[in-house]
Amino acid sequence: MVSLFAIFGPPLITVFVFAVGAVPYALWVTRKTPPRAARWAVMGAGTAIGAYGAGTVYGLAFTNPLDVCGDRTGDGVYMDAGRDSSLTSVHVNGFPPSITCRWAGGHSTEAVWFWVSPLLYAGLACSLVCCVLLLRDRYPRGGVTSRSTPPPPPPPRPPTSPR
Repeated sequence: MVSLFAIFGPPLITVFVFAVGAVPYALWVTRKTPPRAARWAVMGAGTAIGAYGAGTVYGLAFTNPLDVCGDRTGDGVYMDAGRDSSLTSVHVNGFPPSITCRWAGGHSTEAVWFWVSPLLYAGLACSLVCCVLLLRDRYPRGGVTSRSTPPPPPPPRPPTSPR
């Protein structure tokens, strides 16, 4: 059986990271009142970061992917808990996060949860679209910006009467 941390750790850590990130976000929103697009960009980026962290099982995918795939027996062989097959190879992909375990029985399993990739791409898309909206609102249409607009002429002086 796979360790309890590999099963319950990443979802619990993801919820904890979101909870810890919600406090500074709430303070930022209530004190500064940012535009809606800026708030959604931050939420999208936070979602993508949390999904990526959960997908890599918080570093176990890169440091020791064998422990993510199966349990180590007394003689050092990693075994699949349900099929009693020994582990032959592990393929780790960094983006999108993927840990593919290949077993001696000819089958392979994916150790990353099914919700990681859609959540990662949704967060990135949300953040990107909101950043584009922020840039569009920053610079008005027509290519005229506040820096290229000439200053208004000075007001005319009132006529002076001769003495």
